[in-house]
Amino acid sequence: MSTITLDPKIPEGPLADKWANFLASTKLVNPANRRRYEIIVVGSGLAGGAAAAVLGEQGYNVKCFCYQDSPRRAHSIAAQGGINAAKNYQNDGDSVYRLFYDTIKGGDFRSREANVYRLAQVSGAIIDQCVAQGVPFAREYGGLLANRSFGGAQVSRTFYARGQTGQQLLLGVYSELSAQISAGTVKMFPRTEMLDLVVVDGHAKGIVVRNLVTGEISAHAADAVILATGGYGNVFYLSTNASGCNVTATYRAYRRGALFANPCYTQIHPTCIPVSGDYQSKLTLMSESLRNDGRVWVPKRKEDCGKNPADIPEDARDYYLERKYPSFGNLAPRDISSRSAKEVCDEGRGVGPGGLGVYLDFADAIKRLGEQTIRERYGNLFEMYENITGENAYKVPMRIFPAVHYTMGGLWVDYTLMSNVPGLFVLGEANFSDHGANRLGASALMQGLADGYFVLPNTISSYLAPIRGTRPDVNRPEFKAAVDEVRARVSRLLAGKGKRSVASFHREIGHVLWADCGMARSKEGLERAIKKLGEIREEYWENVRVLGGNESLNQSLERAGRVADYIDFGQLMCLDALSRNESCGAHFRVDHQTEEGEALRDDENYSYVAAWKFTGDGNTPEVIKEPLHYENVHLATRSYK
Repeated sequence: MSTITLDPKIPEGPLADKWANFLASTKLVNPANRRRYEIIVVGSGLAGGAAAAVLGEQGYNVKCFCYQDSPRRAHSIAAQGGINAAKNYQNDGDSVYRLFYDTIKGGDFRSREANVYRLAQVSGAIIDQCVAQGVPFAREYGGLLANRSFGGAQVSRTFYARGQTGQQLLLGVYSELSAQISAGTVKMFPRTEMLDLVVVDGHAKGIVVRNLVTGEISAHAADAVILATGGYGNVFYLSTNASGCNVTATYRAYRRGALFANPCYTQIHPTCIPVSGDYQSKLTLMSESLRNDGRVWVPKRKEDCGKNPADIPEDARDYYLERKYPSFGNLAPRDISSRSAKEVCDEGRGVGPGGLGVYLDFADAIKRLGEQTIRERYGNLFEMYENITGENAYKVPMRIFPAVHYTMGGLWVDYTLMSNVPGLFVLGEANFSDHGANRLGASALMQGLADGYFVLPNTISSYLAPIRGTRPDVNRPEFKAAVDEVRARVSRLLAGKGKRSVASFHREIGHVLWADCGMARSKEGLERAIKKLGEIREEYWENVRVLGGNESLNQSLERAGRVADYIDFGQLMCLDALSRNESCGAHFRVDHQTEEGEALRDDENYSYVAAWKFTGDGNTPEVIKEPLHYENVHLATRSYK
């Protein structure tokens, strides 16, 4: 039986006052003492880059690690549609509470109330910060910042820079980070991958990394470690994530004692370019913002699916989101929209190769607004679509289909963003805290910047203040043991001289998880997936072929380590999904649905965070539950009709 108890450390007081109460009572580090601390930040995206920049500006010594050749190549750059904030610039009834409630409801009442309210509170400051950096948000004719709508909301609160919002926000972060690098408070370690966490006397005190260019394996000590390494969507092989995104940093931390929360909560995005071939390595996202002006439909009759869409009359088209969810229509949340697309394709009414696609049609919007207006709003997205498919979406409807996009699960953290391992903080998509069972569109960038700019810099001092002067030396036995373990693992991978490539195993893992732990899940399918992944693990270590050595750049070796972690982590995902006998958000169990095919929650038995503890290789992980309490929100059936 575990001795771990989960204390979320939620401050006292009314919900709207909790963050202010925390700030008023938190322990501080004297500015003159901050230079005595060293902090490691792993990841240089919006969350990690922002945290490194602010901590450096505060006077701490920061080491920032990323596996890209530059911090500005972090995957945050790929976000397209926008960032949410409760500014109410449109005067349409938005407020901090409404953003909070939409986020709680969007996550199907499976997120921590206090964390989500804080996110809504600081959202407005994010926009002010980014404008001050020169982020080129879209503006109205009079010069005011423009907003558009996203799924799961009935107000316009999404700020955007055409279809490249993530890129522009990351450049803003990078400008601040570069200033601190120049000032000497932040030292960057690009082309470097974290392969283990070092725990000393129960506290996270360093990491072990591999230089991806030279192969050198080294240890780094610090007073605290911050993980901002993104999500684990690439466990499915095909996803909208960059091919380098992986689970290794958080999974290694899990093996060192950090709890992994809600790993089965994986988001399927409804608006992606369909798969085009068996050897495709990733999928391409088409921003949810397109659903502001694009209408989603399929033919009503199966026999019309092969026709030119222009030859299908209006009365023969099924605008199924508008039909099923009239209040939200084409801007229904992602999980609901994805399952609806799967449903019509399963009925045989899908379009395109293999019948795995639905139309996203802009004809009405172009007729109403003019093609030039659509070009101004989404031009780069249309260009990207044409470059990939060869089709002009101004003339013919886009074809889209759901794909893995974001992961709501992550390492468990308390209100201060610290994991159950003291000294280990986790930010952005790498933690579980804000999105529950489903993330609303345009909330990922909001959370990443909130955590990095405004939350972590105000909470980490509570941990640091009492421990000054306790940073361990990198020559301690714990560091040497961790380095030796990493070297042994690398050697074992390089010893693989079997007949199968790393990619072939990764593709097989993805097929298993997509089939049995994807948009629809069942007890039988999850049990089948757990068994199959165990068989894949056995074959992997017997029959994988890893090319090259460890003395230089070796992408085969990099991927081999990541895929080995995917196998084990995939089983944890399925175990979590199997243990949750309900449907909620993106976790849809076919044996737990309403008569209308909607998710059927079980609040009496499953209103908790499932935090999993590693118990050793070959042993079943242990689940530790954090009950979710809602004092300001009435639990209700999630409806967008």
